[in-house]
Amino acid sequence: MSQLARTALPLVGHICGQAPQVMARIVGDDVNLVIWQRQLPVHISHFAALLLSLGEPLAESLVLELADEAAQPNLNGLASRFNDLDGYEGFIADISWLVSAYACLLGAKRVGLRLRALEKAMCPRFHVDHVPVRLITTYAGQGSQWLKEGVMERRQLGQEHAEPTNPSYIDQIKAGEVALLKGEKWQGNEGAGLIHRSPALAEGERRLILTLDWLA
Repeated sequence: MSQLARTALPLVGHICGQAPQVMARIVGDDVNLVIWQRQLPVHISHFAALLLSLGEPLAESLVLELADEAAQPNLNGLASRFNDLDGYEGFIADISWLVSAYACLLGAKRVGLRLRALEKAMCPRFHVDHVPVRLITTYAGQGSQWLKEGVMERRQLGQEHAEPTNPSYIDQIKAGEVALLKGEKWQGNEGAGLIHRSPALAEGERRLILTLDWLA
């Protein structure tokens, strides 16, 4: 293979770890996915499961201004309809910590937050995100699915017939784990954004998902 061909095909991979410090590895040139393999505290996982069991809709978005790294994100009102459920305060505290860690890692001054209870796949086809880095964590239900580099041709993205059907080719993030997915708009990562999709959900199945995006 020529030198030109090697540079045209970025060598990217994923890193997993059980300590939150592993998230810092996402800035590496050869990494497009980092998974913090954490276990959710019981009170938070119970809260998330109870929220989903109610069957109520939840789709909230916030734009958080974080001019001061020491300042806590303003999450007042987030999922406030569920503030009487046991574990709510711990749930919001966990989101606050994730926002602060994400902003500190990237030097972000503005972060977009989305919190949703989903009953169907939001993005059912394998795709890449046109963002620098997205944080995704599923508090309850099935986690996002992703592909290692080379499993699917990038020029075939969005085409159902080209998607892998062998389950052994598809990796999945577990509930509670925190994933940082590098997208196409990370400088130097063009053509190497992580390929992923939302999992298919059976009738009556739901998932509670948080995403964070670096806006500025």
